[in-house]
Amino acid sequence: SPGFCILSPVTYPKTYIIKQNDTEPIILEGKCLVVCDSTPSSEPAGNALGMSVRSGSGRVAFSASRQTNHEPTDMSNRTMIIYFDNILVNVGTHFDQESSIFLAPRRGVYSFNFHVVKAYNRQTIQVSLMVNGWPMISAFAGDQDVTREAATNAGLVIMEKGDKAYLRLERGNLMGGWKYSTFSGFLVFPL
Repeated sequence: SPGFCILSPVTYPKTYIIKQNDTEPIILEGKCLVVCDSTPSSEPAGNALGMSVRSGSGRVAFSASRQTNHEPTDMSNRTMIIYFDNILVNVGTHFDQESSIFLAPRRGVYSFNFHVVKAYNRQTIQVSLMVNGWPMISAFAGDQDVTREAATNAGLVIMEKGDKAYLRLERGNLMGGWKYSTFSGFLVFPL
């Protein structure tokens, strides 16, 4: 099935023939560039060229921070999910602020990164990026003489549509004030 094409006002002096996914060639004359995406769209075709056009639905990105400390002893949340109460970016609205869980809208390669700061010296913190309940990458900070030590990590993960990603505090207490602890992710490309 054909993907989508976007017309862009770039000046080219000659006529170009662009073939789209082994279908009939599209012949354009004048000053136009056609950029085609091989990912099929579920939206109906309705433009003059007979191609379907997607309106930015492939854009997925989020970034959130925590404004208060995360004290597990004060929580009834036994899953130890780290909640982020300040949304910086949520393109596509796939990051749920209430649960602090990212829900993958499609199969693809996703990039995640996190940065958390421990709240107290003489303590160790460990945080894991969880996908569907399984740890994918972790970060550790355990210098006993440093109070504001950070644990940070980043990685790429293949996710299926509907997979869930979140951060879990394995041990320790997080510094949240002044937005030191953050969690971000985005779709690198669909598969």
